[in-house]
Amino acid sequence: MKNQLKTILLLGTLSALLVAFGASLGPGPFWLFTALAVLMNLGAYFFSDKLVLRMHRARELAPGEAPRLHEIVRELSGRAGIPPPRLFVIDEPHANAFATGRNPRHAVVAVTRGIVDLLDERELRGVIAHELAHVANRDILVASVAAGMAAAISNLANMIMFSSLLGGGREDEEGGGGGLLMMLVAPIAGTLVQLGISRSREYLADETGARISGDPLALASALEKLQRGAEVVPAAAGAPATASLFIVNPFGAGAVMGGLARLFSTHPPAEERIRRLRELARVAGGADGYGPRSRMVRG
Repeated sequence: MKNQLKTILLLGTLSALLVAFGASLGPGPFWLFTALAVLMNLGAYFFSDKLVLRMHRARELAPGEAPRLHEIVRELSGRAGIPPPRLFVIDEPHANAFATGRNPRHAVVAVTRGIVDLLDERELRGVIAHELAHVANRDILVASVAAGMAAAISNLANMIMFSSLLGGGREDEEGGGGGLLMMLVAPIAGTLVQLGISRSREYLADETGARISGDPLALASALEKLQRGAEVVPAAAGAPATASLFIVNPFGAGAVMGGLARLFSTHPPAEERIRRLRELARVAGGADGYGPRSRMVRG
């Protein structure tokens, strides 16, 4: 509930920032660039799963290829109350996973070969539960709304900048300074709020996923291994634009961050996520272990 309220508050802040910035420019530019941002992000919302899977050269796993992994996905999907998503594998040595898709009926979960080799079955079960939590919590929709508003703010700022460079839209002495300040501050503030939403959804997915699996400590253990693994074997394919989708930053961002680095991170600090999961396990009275280490994807 706390993370849900934080997301609502941040989305409200982003909305207020967009409206305030747009109001300072007049209704024409505001509606034009807001509509442009909405159209761009509608396209991303409906087609992002295909684009991301192609970008990372993911292939769909047939049921007979990894029966135990499919069984875990079916079981946890039932616990989450959503249809089982399609399951993909990325043939890369780095250890990571992500979920995408505009709603539970069009959801996809992708795992790298590295994560299957690195984690035992209990830990992998915790990771799958985390990704299914993103689907159940409609995080792709939330991220699309936040990205749309942030893009509209950036577009409005760019319009002011180019208008100033071309000598258009001469401002009076009173409003000139305020307009320039808004042009500089608003896009940074919008980005910070958008990233704050991304981090709050990760915390929420950790909590929801732990409740789906019934094993917070499994996800905590997985996050420890994944964070260390990302430092040793970062992603070789894909792009930074997709980093926020993964359960940990695939490009090896350090677990301990401070100051500006933390503000501009797409993921919460790993040590804080682990601390919260351990606290959740303590409150719940611990968790039972699961089966032995298992290699689930082959050939």
